[in-house]
Amino acid sequence: MKVTNLTKESKSKSKKVYIGKYKLSTIIVAALLVAVFVFFGITTVNKNADISKLEKQKAEVSAKYEAQEKKNKELQAVLDNEDKDSYIEQKAREKGYVKGDEIVFYDITASYEKRGVILDVVREAAKKIFVPLTVGGGIKSIDDFRETLRAGADKVSINSQAVQNPALIREAADIFGCQCVCVGIDAKKIGDHKWTVFINGARVDMHLDLIDWVKQCEQLGAGEICLNSIDADGTKEGFDLPMLKAVCDAVSIPVIASGGAGKLEDFAEAFQETGCSAALAASLFHFGELTVQDVKADCRKKGILMR
Repeated sequence: MKVTNLTKESKSKSKKVYIGKYKLSTIIVAALLVAVFVFFGITTVNKNADISKLEKQKAEVSAKYEAQEKKNKELQAVLDNEDKDSYIEQKAREKGYVKGDEIVFYDITASYEKRGVILDVVREAAKKIFVPLTVGGGIKSIDDFRETLRAGADKVSINSQAVQNPALIREAADIFGCQCVCVGIDAKKIGDHKWTVFINGARVDMHLDLIDWVKQCEQLGAGEICLNSIDADGTKEGFDLPMLKAVCDAVSIPVIASGGAGKLEDFAEAFQETGCSAALAASLFHFGELTVQDVKADCRKKGILMR
C-alpha cells in the first residue's frame, strides 16, 4: 500500500489515496456492494426459513383439519347407520370404558338453563352398560329422583338443589336409601384452607363454607360426596389435593375426587395423599389419552387396592 503526493499543478485538487493500484473510493464502493449482497443473502435465507416454517405450520393445520373432517364424516356415518349402537359399544371397549367401576352423567347446565333430567339418555345408556350409573343435573324433587332411578340410574347426584333445599337430601335418603344419594359439590378456594360452595354449574357463589356443608350433607343422609374443584377443573394439572384432603378428613362417607386429572400419576397421588375413595375424569378418557386399565395398573403398581 502506498500514499502518493500529486504534482504541484494539481495541489488545488483533493488528494487521492490508492491502495495497490485501486482508488480507495472504488474499494469502499465495492465493499459496500459486497456487504449489501451479503445482507441481502442473509435476509433471503431468513425469509426462506420463515416461509418454510409458515408452510410447515400451514401443512400441520391442514392435516389436523383434514383429520377432523374425516372424524366428522365417520361420526355422521355412524349416526346415519342403523347399527350405530354396536359401533358405539365397540369404541367404548377400545377405549377401556368397560373397565370403569362407575359411569357418571352430569348435565352441568341443566340447573342454569332450568331443564329437567336427561331421562332418554339415561334409558339408552342403562341398556348398554353393566356398571353402576350415577346421573346428575336438573334434579329438583323426589319425583325426579324416582323417575331417574326408574330410567336405569343406580344413584342420583344433586348439587344446586341440595344447597337450596337441603331437606331433599334427607327425604331422598329416607325413601330410596343413602346408597342412592350422591351430593355433587363445586367449590373454589377463597383463603388459606378455606373454600366456598358454588351452584348452577359453578356460576353462583353461595358463600357457604365447604367443610360445614359436607358435614351437613353427611348428617342429612348423603351416601357419598362428589367433589369438584373449580380451580383445578380443566387445567390437567392434577386434583386439588389440599381441598380434597380437607373434605376426606371432615366426613366418613366416600368422597369422589373430580376436576384436574391430567396425567397417569394424578390418580394414585389422589388416593395416597387424601384418602378419597374414587377418582373421576372425563376428557382424559373421552379423547383416548388414557384408559381406565392404564390408571388401575399404575395404582396397583404403587400398592393401591383396585376393584
